[in-house]
Amino acid sequence: MSDSILHECGIALIRLRKPLSFYIDKYGPTFAINKMYILMEKQHNRGQDGAGIANIKIDQKPGYRFFSRYRSVKSQPVAHLFKKIGKKYIKAQKVGKEKSKTKTG
Repeated sequence: MSDSILHECGIALIRLRKPLSFYIDKYGPTFAINKMYILMEKQHNRGQDGAGIANIKIDQKPGYRFFSRYRSVKSQPVAHLFKKIGKKYIKAQKVGKEKSKTKTG
């Protein structure tokens, strides 16, 4: 996966043009990640050997993580990436629930 981006590489991008709360209220909290999975699976089905995903948080406060990326060259790279992402999502949900209990209790 250290090769440079050439004409063989596919790039999928999702840009949320409305506030995140709009998409969460209308489609649920996994709207963007579900769309990204579909886009990446289509790219993989066209012959891509590996996959990677990155996200950038705009307007993040200084000192906080604003960028993350994951890459995979496994036999099923898209599924491998989204398995990792799913684990992170579940962990974040647990942390969020614990924080909300601490604030209310």
